[in-house]
Amino acid sequence: MADKSRQGDPVAQFAKRIYPAKDELSKEQLQFIRQVELAQWKKKTEKLRGRNVATGLAIGAVVLGIYGYTFYSVSQERIMDEMDQEAKVRAPKTGAN
Repeated sequence: MADKSRQGDPVAQFAKRIYPAKDELSKEQLQFIRQVELAQWKKKTEKLRGRNVATGLAIGAVVLGIYGYTFYSVSQERIMDEMDQEAKVRAPKTGAN
């Protein structure tokens, strides 16, 4: 392994945690922080938008399915009522006439 203590070799600097509320930062540093945060929010909102669209479509499909099934079942009930009426009309009358 290379010895990092030799002169001329660049030493990697690690990111330092910054607390904007406690540390006194310049306007440029605060602006850069805001830009980075905005970029992160944009990236997250793209993912959330896709999930929201998929969720909305799923909920819409369920609602339309229930709506369609309701109409279908109501139309079936009418047919059964009509069949019952026809059966009453065609049924042989019993009794003393």
